[in-house]
Amino acid sequence: MTICRDAHSETSPTEVEPKSLHRKAVLVGSPNDGKSVIFHALTGKYATVSNFPGTTVEIMEGKRRIGNLDWQIYDTPGVIGFPPRTDDERVTRDVILKLKPDVIVQVADAKNLSQTLSLTLGLLEFGRPMVLVLNMSDERMNAGIFIDTARLTEILGIPVIETVAIAGQ
Repeated sequence: MTICRDAHSETSPTEVEPKSLHRKAVLVGSPNDGKSVIFHALTGKYATVSNFPGTTVEIMEGKRRIGNLDWQIYDTPGVIGFPPRTDDERVTRDVILKLKPDVIVQVADAKNLSQTLSLTLGLLEFGRPMVLVLNMSDERMNAGIFIDTARLTEILGIPVIETVAIAGQ
């Protein structure tokens, strides 16, 4: 809440509700890591979901209000890494460069940490705030793979969270 003085009054300050603040988030990740499921959970919009690469061939856009912030959320095509080598990767790079998002949300398969971190390092080079979402953490646990997310957060300097998108967790 902001305190300001009424221009027509010489009395006490008036409390004013903050105006809505607009933010942009770009979802980025390899094919089949659950970006589109998370996009739907955040926006209520469906992107095409299937089990083969290159399914999301365009940028999906949706909105979500969180607190007093209005978020514009973008679901990008699946990418393997940066610098871009494919059209999908070029599209995703261009979206990040053009929009200058308030946050890049990397959605990753928690079972494939080596590929995940390679993409993470490429995304960090954009110099934008980031969150690493390790999706499919139930499958990771079932495979007996341990990830110390607190240590990974410390090493990368960005928040690292685990999700099971299809279960809404």
